[in-house]
Amino acid sequence: MLLMKDIIDDSNKLIRSISKEVSLPLSKEDHDLLMDMHAFLVASQDEKLSEKYDLRPAVGIAAIQLGIPKRMCAIHVLDFDENGEVINSTDYALANPKIVSYTPKQSYLKTGEACLSVLEDVQGYVPRHAKITVEGYDALTEKNVKIVARGYLAICLQHELDHFDGILFYDHINKDYPLMPIEHAMVID
Repeated sequence: MLLMKDIIDDSNKLIRSISKEVSLPLSKEDHDLLMDMHAFLVASQDEKLSEKYDLRPAVGIAAIQLGIPKRMCAIHVLDFDENGEVINSTDYALANPKIVSYTPKQSYLKTGEACLSVLEDVQGYVPRHAKITVEGYDALTEKNVKIVARGYLAICLQHELDHFDGILFYDHINKDYPLMPIEHAMVID
């Protein structure tokens, strides 16, 4: 099982590496890595497991965060009802995902973004596309997928795909006015 000690932080210059595409069909090594990355996310959002293994909760992880410069990432986004009970999860273990289209309308998280590889709390709004279409291979379903994502899921995917190009979320924050609302953007709670 992956643990926090396996994740590199932004003091490691490897985090800024450009990741390479992987061969399809996936090698056993790449497939197993994607499964481990997804399992880490699921465990990180499970109260008992995250406490037991001292995991920071996460909705996404890219291979480069493990020091592996491959264009692979995993996503585990939970949806909750009004009582805080999980009603759905959106899960992907993606190889070579690419944004193939996006809307010009922007969005951002009201609380800002965070990252497993960024240990300090960085305040500021991160402009993202409100809606994107991503294509890639999903190891969970063993199929090529086309994901049309809006809102929070779109932000999560853009955050992870940025890692492939050595970009961290705080690179997008307006340095002079980090908490200035982004005009005409969708604000996501």
